[in-house]
Amino acid sequence: MLEKQYYVYILTNKNNSVLYTGVTGNLGARVYQHREKSVPGFTKRYNITKLVYYEVFDDPYNAIVREKQIKAGSRRKKMTLIESMNKEWKDLSDEIW
Repeated sequence: MLEKQYYVYILTNKNNSVLYTGVTGNLGARVYQHREKSVPGFTKRYNITKLVYYEVFDDPYNAIVREKQIKAGSRRKKMTLIESMNKEWKDLSDEIW
């Protein structure tokens, strides 16, 4: 049986000026929802569509703990985290679809 995976992710807009951190059990579907602006809120208002960072977890508890840890950090810490995986701030969506 396949184990369910959970993801903590960071999205940004085309200018990399706004960061959004979230957690989900289906990263592809969640990024799609953000892109299509199907859910009202922060990402729709600020046109946040580019996946620039994600981590994979085997259980939801650890994913949620990590999401809170990232959200509590400064913008600089988030930028350093993104650049540790994605120096050019490329859209990583192709990796998940």
